[in-house]
Amino acid sequence: MNIVSFIIYCIVVTFTPGPTNIVILSSVQHHGARKTMGYVGGATLAFGLLLAASALLNRMLADILPHILGVMQIIGSLYMLYLAYQVYTMGRTEENPRQSSGFVSGLLMQFANPKVLLFTLTVIPGYVMPYYSSPAAAFIFVMVITVIGFLAFTTWVVFGSIFKSFLQRHQQVMNSIMALFLVYSAVMVSGIL
Repeated sequence: MNIVSFIIYCIVVTFTPGPTNIVILSSVQHHGARKTMGYVGGATLAFGLLLAASALLNRMLADILPHILGVMQIIGSLYMLYLAYQVYTMGRTEENPRQSSGFVSGLLMQFANPKVLLFTLTVIPGYVMPYYSSPAAAFIFVMVITVIGFLAFTTWVVFGSIFKSFLQRHQQVMNSIMALFLVYSAVMVSGIL
């Protein structure tokens, strides 16, 4: 196993913009870093659970994988469009925006996030299982990848906190840009293009 390639793959996938990271950035802008850390906790837990499920159920998933991926693409795309609408309309009314930024929202986002699902379905069988067969080794790799994911999410919280005043001054533009990224992600995941 090329451990450097494995680490680079994990870092690139978890740190690059995706639905969860965009929602984290938006949540920091509107609710602050402390409240967003609840979302990060839920996202991290779901990320770890998905990795563990991939490690435990890889052989069974191989038989039904095409059906699961198709359904998750549709659900994930619809959920991302909903999030895009939520991000786009934030701060446009006098009422405090209702964006889900808590633990449960972070947990659910990961289960509907096709980027995370595809990553978790490929990283364990692609990098770990060909070289390690013991449950202990799989557990260690699941924990390492989960920590990398947590660091990625937290980095987005820090980034959002540092640039919060800039983001708030340009709130409508930033919300529109983040919503467009989510719409683009939804379109790409759905397979329309």
